[in-house]
Amino acid sequence: MARREAPEINAGSMADIAFLLLIFFLVTTTMDVDKGISRKLPPIIEDFVEPPPPIKQKNLFTVLVNSNDDILVSYGRSGAGAENREERYVQPTEIRDLAKVFISNFGKDPSSSDSPQKAIISLQNDRGTSYEMFIAIQNELTAAFTELREEEAMKKHGKKLGELSAKEADEIKDMYPQKISEAEPVNLGG
Repeated sequence: MARREAPEINAGSMADIAFLLLIFFLVTTTMDVDKGISRKLPPIIEDFVEPPPPIKQKNLFTVLVNSNDDILVSYGRSGAGAENREERYVQPTEIRDLAKVFISNFGKDPSSSDSPQKAIISLQNDRGTSYEMFIAIQNELTAAFTELREEEAMKKHGKKLGELSAKEADEIKDMYPQKISEAEPVNLGG
């Protein structure tokens, strides 16, 4: 008896099937898009310009975060020395209210900022600061400016900031400019 050979499987369409599966998975797969913190950076200074005027210590609200995620806030007081500044450890949820009071002082308290235009928030992190703490503090500081702007929009125009015309919104944003200085992380310790 003659032995029959097993028929070969036609593999010509295998490439087509693999190609169709590849297209299917490429089309149906979703890619996670990482979101960052939106910040407008100052332009690169090409030419030499004179240095900005010195910042009064009373116009500087400093937030220091160490590697244990402890937050030290320093602000206020006239006078050049650091010994005249108010310093205390706070929780992340306290930063928003402290920043709002500092920014919106309008010179009422002589030991705090002169005006929102002169108020500067300085944020300094340790290299070991957790990402979650960094983002939490960023959110609180941004929320402080947002709430002040919303309150001013309601007081001045009777509308929320998002409902104002572009000109009115810019006017409110100019009243409360978001001046947050982020220094390069250092080793503050724990």
